[in-house]
Order: sequence, then structure tokens, then C-alpha cells
Amino acid sequence: MKKVLIPTDFSASASNAINFAIQSSKAIPMEITLLHAFEVKGSTYTDYMGVNKEFNELHADELRLKLHDLKTAIETEHGILVKTILVKDKLRHAIKLATEAEQFDLLLMGTYGAGESRSAFWGSNTGAEIGETNIPILVVPMGYQWKKPLHILFATNDFEDEPAVLNPLFELAELFTAEIQVVIFTDEDDDTPHTFLDHTRTLPNYEFMLKKRYTKNTITTVQLYGLDFSESLQAHIDNTAADILVMVTHHRSLWNKLFHPSMTRQMSYHTKIPLLVLSGK
Repeated sequence: MKKVLIPTDFSASASNAINFAIQSSKAIPMEITLLHAFEVKGSTYTDYMGVNKEFNELHADELRLKLHDLKTAIETEHGILVKTILVKDKLRHAIKLATEAEQFDLLLMGTYGAGESRSAFWGSNTGAEIGETNIPILVVPMGYQWKKPLHILFATNDFEDEPAVLNPLFELAELFTAEIQVVIFTDEDDDTPHTFLDHTRTLPNYEFMLKKRYTKNTITTVQLYGLDFSESLQAHIDNTAADILVMVTHHRSLWNKLFHPSMTRQMSYHTKIPLLVLSGK
């Protein structure tokens, strides 16, 4: 978490994500970079007449000043050095360009969070980024107030074993001296009794492996059952007072994306606590 990229559209949701980074930086020194992306407007005719070019240049100047004012306000109030990037492009491509140019450790984005309308959920650019980048993404829901994370919930049904996937999770826990609980979900409708038994047998071995590799006695495991993944997981989060949810996303085919929606992306629209998304292999 040394170098953090935060896309902003100057909304309340983005401001909340920035504040999360500011508060975190007081516990963990980090370099914050703010990114704003905007698309140019116009048509072939207005481009030919030069009208559109002039408008876009003025608009870029206004945005550059707005980004600079935000940077200055953060540095003045909190004493934190902030970098800025302004890109004339779609947000997704702007993020891709920024992450290719610099080795960011984390992409931190705000989202509308639970309690908003469904259209607001799907209007968020944050969910669209999940599964599209290889660096970890931290999703901060609107209205969430920063606090030191002491209880981390790791939800996975794949019994992740790759150090490249797991190391960021345990590094985060080490930074905040946080406990980790691993959650496996069994769907009462879609999963078979064999799946339930397989989860039951595998979970203790998985816990033993994690404790041996990371020498942490603060790892626990639990198996959840329910009819809906996001509802069951959110109920467990409420009951355990978890501070951060961690999930892994894998690159999938278009067919899988259409007929088997990502549980990680689904949770990004519903979660009431920050969601750390790690990239699987």
C-alpha cells in the first residue's frame, strides 16, 4: 500500500474514498495520486471549425485547476504530499494508462454502497473495474467512516493457495495487527451435498496450511449456508462486526460473465464495509 491511485470525479463518493486514504496514511505512510479522466466532446464539424478544440482546452484547464485545488487542500490540512493526473479519455483506459506508467500497489475507489437505488449501483464505474486490473482494488462504500481495521473477513470458495494472491491479504493484516476469518459459502439451492461435505473436509486443512505458512494464530475459519451469497455474507459481516471484506476475482470468459455473474462484483454493489479485491491467476 505504498503507492495508491485514487480516481475521482469530485463526487461525494470519491471524496469519501480519498478521506479513507488520508486516514489510512496516518497509520501507514503512503504516496497518494489522484486521477481524473474526462472525455472530449464535439463532432467532425465543430472539430473542423476549431470550436470544439477551444471548448475542450478550457474545460481541461478548469479540471486541472479543480484537481490542483483538491491536492492543495489535502496537503495543507493533513500535511500529506499528493500527486495528480489528468487524462482526456474514458476512465477505464485512463486507469490502464496510469497503472502501466507507474507501479501502483493499490487502486482505491468509492462506490455508492448499500441502500442506494439499483440504477445508482450499476451507474458506478467502480464495479466495472473489478476483474479488469491485476493490482488490488479497495472499494469504499459511500458513507463509510474510517476506522482501524482489526477484523478482516476473507470470503473464498476456491481455497486460494498462491502466495501472489494471499500475500497482500496477510501483509494488510500485519500492518494493522488484524485478525483474519476465512469464510466458505455453501448455497442451499445450487450446491450438492457432496459440495457441502467437501467444504467441511477441506476447511480445517486450509486453516492449518494458512497458519503454518503465515505463522498467525489469529486465523479462524467458518462455513456459511444460505440461499443467497451476498445476503448471507452481509448478515455474517453484521454479526461479526468485520472491518474489511477481502475477495478474489479471476479473469473469466464472456460466457461466464453473462451467465455466472461475479460474486465479487456483486458484493461491491452491496457491501457496507470496504471491500479489498485481489486478482487471482
